[in-house]
Amino acid sequence: MWPVLIMTFDWSQYLNLAKEFLGQPTPPASQEAKLRSAISRAYYAAFISARNYLQETEGHSIPTTADAHKYVVQQFKQSSDRERQNIGRNLEKLRRDRNAADYKNNVPDLFKMSKIAVKRSHRVLSKLSNL
Repeated sequence: MWPVLIMTFDWSQYLNLAKEFLGQPTPPASQEAKLRSAISRAYYAAFISARNYLQETEGHSIPTTADAHKYVVQQFKQSSDRERQNIGRNLEKLRRDRNAADYKNNVPDLFKMSKIAVKRSHRVLSKLSNL
């Protein structure tokens, strides 16, 4: 049996993507770089919106460290309100996927993961606007 070759992500593709964003001449970024970035941006759209909701609407003092991510999730998950719990669960799943996209060399099913991340992020933003 032949060994299976697994290609790891070429992290320099993020530089090509950054140059594309700036309109600078560059070879196009890989689809993988774009999908990974989509997952990351979907997470931050939901997380920062949820963080701002807690700060601005409810007066929470959010940690200014990496602990902010856990804090925001817990504030929603520990609520007795099912919609808020759902926000917390979606944020938790988005963060898990964002961490995989941002740090792992190999992430299976990136296209599917990115589509789900965008849907989850949209769900969080929609639920926040209805609180």
